[in-house]
Amino acid sequence: MHWSEKIAARLIAEHPQRETFVCASGISPSGQVHIGNFREVATTWFVAEALRKQGKQARFIFSWDDYDRFRKVPAGIDPGYAQYIGLPYTQVPCPCGHHASYAEHYEREFEAALAVFGITPEFIYQSREYRSGRYTHGILRALSARQEIYDILMDYKTGERSAEEREAYYPVNVYCERCGKDTTTVHAFDEESLNLIYSCTCGCYNTLHVPQAGNLKLQWKIDWPMRWGVEEVVFEPGGRDHSTANGSYAIASVIAERIFGHAPPVYEPYDFISIKGSYAKMSSSSGHNYTPDDLLKIYAPGNILFLFAKYQPAAAFTVGLDDDVLRNYLEYERYLKSYAGGPLQDDLRTAVELSLSAGNGGSTPAFGQVAALLPLVNFDLDLTRELLERSGDSFSEESFQAVTARAGYWLRHWAPHKLITVNGQPDRVLFASLDAEMQGWLKELCGLLSAEPMPEGELMAAVYDICRVEDARVSKQNHKRFFSVIYQLVLGQTEGPRIPLLVQAVGAQRLLALLDL
Repeated sequence: MHWSEKIAARLIAEHPQRETFVCASGISPSGQVHIGNFREVATTWFVAEALRKQGKQARFIFSWDDYDRFRKVPAGIDPGYAQYIGLPYTQVPCPCGHHASYAEHYEREFEAALAVFGITPEFIYQSREYRSGRYTHGILRALSARQEIYDILMDYKTGERSAEEREAYYPVNVYCERCGKDTTTVHAFDEESLNLIYSCTCGCYNTLHVPQAGNLKLQWKIDWPMRWGVEEVVFEPGGRDHSTANGSYAIASVIAERIFGHAPPVYEPYDFISIKGSYAKMSSSSGHNYTPDDLLKIYAPGNILFLFAKYQPAAAFTVGLDDDVLRNYLEYERYLKSYAGGPLQDDLRTAVELSLSAGNGGSTPAFGQVAALLPLVNFDLDLTRELLERSGDSFSEESFQAVTARAGYWLRHWAPHKLITVNGQPDRVLFASLDAEMQGWLKELCGLLSAEPMPEGELMAAVYDICRVEDARVSKQNHKRFFSVIYQLVLGQTEGPRIPLLVQAVGAQRLLALLDL
């Protein structure tokens, strides 16, 4: 059973009378949403899909925490944006000038990427929710229980408690009515009049009537459990940093029960995704990240979804855009074939099914073949298609264009070492250095190339037979050495496309000129 189905089964068991299961996730639009954030979205989406698969109604709500404060200027943004620190993201100007705000700029970018994956949450914009008054009851409840909340927070801290600090604690942040920033201090709250008094570093001193105020926001560890109740959330994942014994979820769970009177949702911690070769955590503010759009330039949407679905949430993994791309494509293509009509264990079968929400289950050219062919034919797409179809492949023009575009982008930007060309002259020095056995194998290959053309499968079998021996382990070593020498003599490197494709792309006569020495 796939991990998402196990979580769905647990939710159903814990809520046997529930008709609709609300699964939630949320992100602050502090900068470009990266694939580490995407793991939260994918995890929630997979669980919602598993609930639907088991005949339940599921709502996937995605909160944009765009009423959070602008904390710091991310890498790549004009340093002059420091003047906006303290404003809510919805009040910070758009970096490109084409959106209503900084928040909307990054929200629209990520929402467009999710649509490519076929992920369709209900988007909730917290700036609107707070200003609408939807959370007024929760804000008033938190203000009334502010000292009890202080005690709960201090239970999870190592610092000393203070009666003065307890008396002065308020679980809300106020955005100043004059300057718009949260550089404010709350001085008093009257439970009878429901008025709150605050001051700001800009000199503003004012009184707010809380039921009518749209510029108040609960602090994160109080805001989160409050919304669980309002939105009736039964499942939400969270990052490793929120999942420790003294982390945000543990604190929020206590506040949910004691202050707001409802049970916390089932929670699934997920580990971080890192960039291959780096131990640093991905970050929107530092610019050290890959975004979904970055991956979509190289990977098909389904391949990315499969990558996230096959790992347990608690398993960390890395993403590299080097030769890992070939390995990931090969694995996914193999599982797609097995899913279509071969044996496949249940968890992998479900992972493939989840990947198909992106709508790319049709026949497509193998990425590895395309990446190997394009440099050989000087990126001639018509010739590339002809060679692939000559091998018996069948696919739509749309899928062909998509794969060649991704393969071409990957070759030029991430794998320039694979931009191979055919040798202009025979490498006689290399040939002379080969032992008699290897030279004999090459002579036999030239004999095959000089004979009548044969189907791809027969040609490949015949090439394998040249150096096959009774011992399977030795045969494998022979094949590896043999193919490496062929590629060196033809391409000047130790790797290359499958031999039949090499024959088709280069031509038998040209190969003979380079091999028949």
